[in-house]
Amino acid sequence: MPSKEGKVVGIGGILFKSEDQEKTKKWYEDNLGMVTDQWGTMFKSRNIDNSDEINYLQWSPFSKDTDYFNPSKKDFMINYRVQNIEKFVKDLKEKGVTIVDEIIYYEGIGKFIHIIDLDGNKVELWEQADSIE
Repeated sequence: MPSKEGKVVGIGGILFKSEDQEKTKKWYEDNLGMVTDQWGTMFKSRNIDNSDEINYLQWSPFSKDTDYFNPSKKDFMINYRVQNIEKFVKDLKEKGVTIVDEIIYYEGIGKFIHIIDLDGNKVELWEQADSIE
């Protein structure tokens, strides 16, 4: 099987700081019908090019004082779904992109790493567990 190119293949999550994450989740649930859990809510969709593949988008409010977005000073972070995260990170390093941490694997969820973009935004890269070969 040929190796997949390392690249972004979609949006994996919208993460943002909130003054009161429980009130924010409740507001979205009451007003927009978004059923939330401790992390927020998960939207599922099918890949238009491969209908057997289920994609996920996580919507998550974080505490206003979280350090999860550090070193960025922004109140949000975008999570991008990627394929072949190891190759992608290698290519990003070769291009001089700032890599914040090391790839970490969470059983059943997938692999994550964080980078800093040109505007100082922390960006989360995620390879879904079910897409890892």
